[in-house]
Amino acid sequence: MKFLAPLLLLAVAAPAAEPEYTFRPLFDGKTLDGWTGDGYVVEDGAIVCTPQGRNLVTKQTFSNYVLDFEFKLPPAGNNGLGIHYPGDGNPAYTGMELQVLDNTAKKYENLKPYQFHGSIYTMVAAKKGHLKPVGEWNRQRVTVFGDTVKVELNGTTITEANLSELEKKHPKHRGVRRRAGHLALCGHGDRVAYRNFQICELPPAANSEGVKKAGFTPIFDGKSLAGWKTGTDGNWTAANGVLKYDGRGQDLWSEKSYKDFTLVFDWRWAAPGPKRERPIIGRDGNDTGKKVVVQELDSGVYLRGNSTSQVNLWNWPVGSGEVYGYRTNKSHPAEIRAGVTPKTKADKPLGEWNRMMITMKGEELTVVLNGMTVIENARLPGVKPEGPIGLQHHGAAIDFANLWIKEL
Repeated sequence: MKFLAPLLLLAVAAPAAEPEYTFRPLFDGKTLDGWTGDGYVVEDGAIVCTPQGRNLVTKQTFSNYVLDFEFKLPPAGNNGLGIHYPGDGNPAYTGMELQVLDNTAKKYENLKPYQFHGSIYTMVAAKKGHLKPVGEWNRQRVTVFGDTVKVELNGTTITEANLSELEKKHPKHRGVRRRAGHLALCGHGDRVAYRNFQICELPPAANSEGVKKAGFTPIFDGKSLAGWKTGTDGNWTAANGVLKYDGRGQDLWSEKSYKDFTLVFDWRWAAPGPKRERPIIGRDGNDTGKKVVVQELDSGVYLRGNSTSQVNLWNWPVGSGEVYGYRTNKSHPAEIRAGVTPKTKADKPLGEWNRMMITMKGEELTVVLNGMTVIENARLPGVKPEGPIGLQHHGAAIDFANLWIKEL
C-alpha cells in the first residue's frame, strides 16, 4: 500500500475554479489539414458540409478539453458533433453525438426529446429555445472532463451529463463507456457550416496541496519547458497543464539529475499509430513466438540518464512499465528479465489518461500503473547511481501532465 498513497492523493475531482484557458486552433480557416474524410469543403473561412458529406474526423484524439466553435444552419439543416469517436462505425453509437440541428423546421415537429439541438443523441435531452434564427452564426462551447459533458449554446448551458450515470441507464451503448477519442462532424448532406474551432486540452485533476504535503515537488510548471532541455524547437509544447509532444524531434531531458526518487505523472496517447504485428511476451520475459496486430505507439521514461534503464510507455501486448533494455538482454539472469516484465497489462484504453508512479531506489525499480503494481522491486544491475529523467521520442504523439517527484 505504500506505493499507492501518492496516486490516491492525486485522484480527486476537477477543481471548482475555472482556470484561464489557452486555446489553439483545430481549423486554420483555409484547409482541412488535421482532419480526414470526404464531402466537406472550405468556403469563406468555414468548413461546409456538401450533399456528399458524412463524417469529417480529427486526426488527433482528445480526452479532457474545452472546445469552442461557431456553426450556421440552413433551413432544416442536420449535422452533429461526435465526441470520443474511436474512428470507426457510427459516431452516434461507437462514440457519442451532440446534435447540430435546425429543430424549428416543420419536418422535425415530432422529434423525440433527445433529438433536439445540443442533445446527446438517444440519451440526454437538451434545453430548447437558444438557437439563433436560421442563417445566423451560433456560438457553442463543449466541455468534456472525465465523466462530465456540458454544452453551452450562445452563453446558456443547455446540456449537462454524467457519463458514469448514463452508462448505467444505457448499458448497451458502446460510446458512453469511452473517455477519449476523435472529434467528428457528422454530416447528413445538409450545408451546415462551422468556423473558429478552438480547443483547450486539460490535464486530469490533481490534489496539488496533498502531493506537496507528501513531499513531492513539481518538475513541470504546466505552462513552459522551464527545467527541461531538448535539441529541437516546437515539438514539445506546454499549455493549460499539459505537456504535448507531436511525435517528431528529440527526447526531452530534465536539467536536474536524480539519485533515488519517486516520480508520479499522467500520460496519454494523443493520436493513433500504424498497425503492426507485435510479440506476446510471457511473464518470464521471453517471447512466446505468438504475435498480434496492435497500433504501434511507443514512448518511455529514461531513468538516471540512460536509455537502457527505460520504463516503457507503449501499446505492446506486454503492457507499459516494461524495461526493454533489461528484459531483452539475454546476458542477465532469468529472474532479472522476469522482474522487469509487467505482471499485468494495466494500461487504459488508447487516448485515455494513465497515471504512473515510478520508484527508483538503489538498483531496485517499482512501477505502479493506474493503481496496479506492474513491476515490484525489480533489480537493474549496473544502473547508473544518478542522472536526469528523460521523456522519450519514439515517433508517437503523447501528452504528459502532473509530473511530480520526491527525492528519497
